[in-house]
Amino acid sequence: MSYSTILVPVVPDHVDEGRKAIETARQLLDPGGRITVIAVHEDPPYYMPTDAYWAVPAVLERQETLGTELQDALGSPDVEVLVRRGQPTRVILDLAQEGGYGCIVMPSSQPGWRHTFLGSTASGVVRHAHCSVLVLREAIAG
Repeated sequence: MSYSTILVPVVPDHVDEGRKAIETARQLLDPGGRITVIAVHEDPPYYMPTDAYWAVPAVLERQETLGTELQDALGSPDVEVLVRRGQPTRVILDLAQEGGYGCIVMPSSQPGWRHTFLGSTASGVVRHAHCSVLVLREAIAG
């Protein structure tokens, strides 16, 4: 099976996982298709005090520098890089739906006690996506 549009959510601190996800997406991509990388800059929780670090200008500046960093690390002629603000699962699902993506290829973090098999974002995307979702997992040493 192949897809004309693939969305690849990445965590900015895990660029190597993002590269692996892009390579997997390329294997699933139709000739002439497009890959979009999305990184979500999560807003601070409502209960966090507003100080200079969390002020809107600082958040917007970080969003801009994050986009440049990811474009340098992951971008290529066949890959578009987007940075959005919000709750990661919701932003990924909304973009996938609105953009008409046929598949989401995403790495998943190591699970914690609450997420036995998938990270929380991957779990939410798998449960609610309108399209196919391929979750890439690293082998867990046991």
